[in-house]
Amino acid sequence: MTNSRRTFLKNSAVLLAGTALLSKTSFAASKPAEIVGIQLYSVRDDMKKDPIGTLTQLAKIGYKNVEHANYIDGKFYGYTPAEFKKILNDLGLKMPSGHTVMGKDHWDAAKKVFTDAWKKTVEDAAFMGQKYVISPWLDESLRKTYDDMVRYMDVFNKSGELCQKSGMKFGYHNHSFEFAEKLNDIKVFDIIMQKIDPKLVAMQLDIGNMYIAGAKALDILGQYPGRFELIHVKDEIAVNTPEKYESSVLGKGIIPTKEAIDLGRKIGGTTVFIIEQESYQNATPLQSVKEDFEVMKKWGY
Repeated sequence: MTNSRRTFLKNSAVLLAGTALLSKTSFAASKPAEIVGIQLYSVRDDMKKDPIGTLTQLAKIGYKNVEHANYIDGKFYGYTPAEFKKILNDLGLKMPSGHTVMGKDHWDAAKKVFTDAWKKTVEDAAFMGQKYVISPWLDESLRKTYDDMVRYMDVFNKSGELCQKSGMKFGYHNHSFEFAEKLNDIKVFDIIMQKIDPKLVAMQLDIGNMYIAGAKALDILGQYPGRFELIHVKDEIAVNTPEKYESSVLGKGIIPTKEAIDLGRKIGGTTVFIIEQESYQNATPLQSVKEDFEVMKKWGY
């Protein structure tokens, strides 16, 4: 700002008032709206038995957003995109994101094009109003060597370009192997972060899955500030299983979940917070996700 401009603003009460008003309206409105939702895998058995009844219960709890985990043969939970969109609309629900694994068979390496099946996946996601098309797994065959990984990260970026044409973003959701496995002495997670284009590919940080490999969300958020548009909000308890941990109601486990999502909000670039609980400690899934929703509200989300 030049001195003349600074003096002009200082001496003009009208413009100062207008500027103050602008700061409360236009600037505030420009901040991305936060989304809190539920990953439907949390209530997977209920969705299998009674999708509409389960979605109705989630809406009654207060959820406004859902993330799907069941897109098979062009259908969401057995419904065509048009049918499922109407079900969600009738319940006042939106679906900003969804999980569909992008596998080796979705990319024709010889022709360097996506198969019709993946193109249809993206088209149906756009029809549903999704903002993100998220792949929640990276097959072992695609990460045998460092060079394999790098080549497939280029496919990630190309999927980002495909999604971008429909106003969406491709995304990836981690499990634990990304932090446990190394290629060329580099963690798989770090290879992903180094090779994807953040303008094209969004990261959804699952703060529970990573804990199994000894990784901590607070550390990763600090290491890669601004890189996590979405977070899977989880807590974990210790159990006597090979994985050593299972998810629990938020605030009842050993992960500093609130601190992690607060940091995501502050420096992670996070605007989409998706609750996921996969184990229930003798409660029902719907009882558990109701508690999760109430905890998130108490935390200010």
